[in-house]
Order: sequence, then structure tokens, then C-alpha cells
Amino acid sequence: MLRLTDQVLRSVALPKPGKRRELIDARCSGLAFRVTDQGARSFSFRFRDPKTRRVGRVTLGPYPDLTLSKAREKADELRGQVANGINPAEVRKRERDTAASRSFGAVAARYIEEHAKRRNRPSTIEGVERNLNLHILPHFGKHRHIDSIERGDIVELTEKLIAAGTPVTANRVQTLIGTIYSFALDAGLTKGNPCSRLRKRGTEKPATRVLNDDELRLFWKRAPVPPLTRQTGLALRLILLTGCRPGEIAGLRRSELENFDDAETALFQLPGERTKNKLAHVVPLTAFARDTIAAALELIDAKEEFIFPTRLKRGGPMRAHSLTVAMRRIGTVATGPGAGTWKAALPSPHDLRRTASTRLSALGIPGEDIDAVLNHKPGGTRNKHYNQYDRLPEKRRALTAWAGSLAGIIGNGGI
Repeated sequence: MLRLTDQVLRSVALPKPGKRRELIDARCSGLAFRVTDQGARSFSFRFRDPKTRRVGRVTLGPYPDLTLSKAREKADELRGQVANGINPAEVRKRERDTAASRSFGAVAARYIEEHAKRRNRPSTIEGVERNLNLHILPHFGKHRHIDSIERGDIVELTEKLIAAGTPVTANRVQTLIGTIYSFALDAGLTKGNPCSRLRKRGTEKPATRVLNDDELRLFWKRAPVPPLTRQTGLALRLILLTGCRPGEIAGLRRSELENFDDAETALFQLPGERTKNKLAHVVPLTAFARDTIAAALELIDAKEEFIFPTRLKRGGPMRAHSLTVAMRRIGTVATGPGAGTWKAALPSPHDLRRTASTRLSALGIPGEDIDAVLNHKPGGTRNKHYNQYDRLPEKRRALTAWAGSLAGIIGNGGI
């Protein structure tokens, strides 16, 4: 034991390989200085547990980043804890555990498990996880404490996304961050929401993309062939034929099919937990749609539940985002009539749904029947609580008319 000084600390010789050298400060009880064979120098505090009397140690920090005077101050503080019957090593462990549980990554994981997965559709959860893993966590870091993220950090991230040409994504990311903080507030994990009253910075234009006849012919021809898989192409075709949302088609199950072998009554029924508005949706199947599903069933094993299964090892249904990627890939190989407008404004899977809706309107289908095909929530108390008619005959007539019109446009396109 000797009185430590900076001159002593700097002059301590390195120990033999595999060994450590330790000096105990005579001026500050419990303060120790260690040197490794690699030259690492650090302070620690040695103490006896007030209850068990076992020797413990708490690392204070590296020298010279932590000065000798600051190390003595820390040691004095910890020695006070021991005198009050507190084990400082246990205090440090609790602090580390608390910090880990309040990291942004940990809170976001709790939000997904305790909120998103209980209240949202699979496609919505998929989008949340994609934005979290692709944009938010790489920017903030998983281990950053949730209270250390400020308003300016969020603005920086959204502006980065806007500069990359994705203003809609920027707004979705900001909304997600704000939702995670609202969850954290309710759970008592933070005291504020940096997104509170923060205006969305991305400018969004109303979606109006509808495929013209040339694009429809191009789409029908290119959808089930490389660079797309046949399975993906059939899923995209089914969106166009039924007007369903991409996530609803991506997650289609065998058990949702009814009367599939009967051309007059074939349909699939989506439960409320798989639809955006939480309302069950009955979708009549035209011959065109039945042939499309039959072709998809030929690509999977008889025991597989999902009609459009993922190609990943984790199992489950195809991701809705895979359909978005597939529509972009069509643009990389598109040639001939329709290719120019396709590439100038790349359509999305949702644009197929919008195209079906627009074409139904052009065929003179009444608006209430189109809303029924799209599973749009009817307005008013009467419709919401008392009118439970599913308009199945009207939907079948509407989709049959659309299938006939599409067949006339694409010609002998085949399945």
C-alpha cells in the first residue's frame, strides 16, 4: 500500500504476460489501481459486502480518462454506500439492468409484442418491423437510452429519408417513433414524447395511379415469369382480380377457401383479424380467380396451409413487402407497349386494387357494390350496427363483370 500519485501511476511497470499488477491507495481506503500485461490501466473500488462480508469489487474507469482525484471521489461515495449497508456492486447491476430495459431497442421490442401484435394485422406488423429495423434502429442504435433521443434526432432521421426521395416513409417512421414513445409513457418507461406536436415533414400526394390497358397487358404477361417467381406473380394477379389488399392476398389460407370446386358458389372468407377495418370479408371467386388460386395450389404441398408461403426458412405466409418489390422488378425487364409509363411511375400492389376499383366504376357498377368488393366500412349508425347484408350476389356480379372486361383487354393471356 502506498500513496498514489500521477507520477506513480504513469511509472508502474507492466507485469509478466498473463499477470496483473495492483496498487492500493494509502490515502483513499478501498481505491485500487490495476495494470494489465497489455498496458491497460484502470481504477476499481474494493469493499466487503455489509451482509456477507465477502470481498467485492466495482470498476470505476480507465486511467487517465478517469483522473486520480475523480477516482478518489467515486471511491469515497461508494464507501459511504457500504457504511449504510448497501452493496455498491448490486446497485451497479440494477442500474445496468434498468438501463438495458429502457434502451430504445428494448422498448420498441416490448411495443411490438405488447401492442402491435395484439392490435394490428400481420401486414401492418410487417411494415412496423421493417421500418424499425431498416430505418430507426440503425439510426438511433438499439442500446441508446430512450430518454436520450431528442426532437432534433427525429428531425434528422426524417430529413434523411426525405432527401433520399421517400417522404411517405419519413412520415410513417415519425408516426411509428411517436407511437412507441406513447406506449413507453403509458408503461412508465419514459417521461416525455419527443414527437409530441411535431409536424410531419414529408409532403405526400394522394395516390391516383391506375394501370392503363397497355400496362395491364404488360403486367399480366410479366407477373409470373422471371425475375419474379410464379407464386409471386399469381398473388399479384389475384389482387387485380379480387380488389383485395396486398396483405390479405399474401396471407391467404386454404382454410379460408369455401366451395372451391363449385364455380357458382366458390369464395374465400377473410376473418376480421386479417382485414384493415376488422370486418370479416367474403370474396366471391370468378373462374379467372379460381384458376389463379388453383395454379398457386399446384406449387405447394398438400399439407401447406398458406397458399402463398414465404420462401424463407422461418415459414409462414409471403410478406406483403415482397409484392411491392416484385412490382418494381417488373419495371427492370418491361419492354414494348406500356413499358414507358410503367417505368415513369412504378405502380405498387395497392395500385392494382385501385385499378380494379376504377375499372368497376367504369363498367357502371354501383358505388355501394364497389365498396362491398373493397370491404370499405359503411358509414352511419344504421349500416354499422344493423345492416349486416354482405352483398355477396352483387359482389359476384361485379367481379364477374371485371373478369370479363380484363379478359377482353389481355386477350389469350392464360394463367
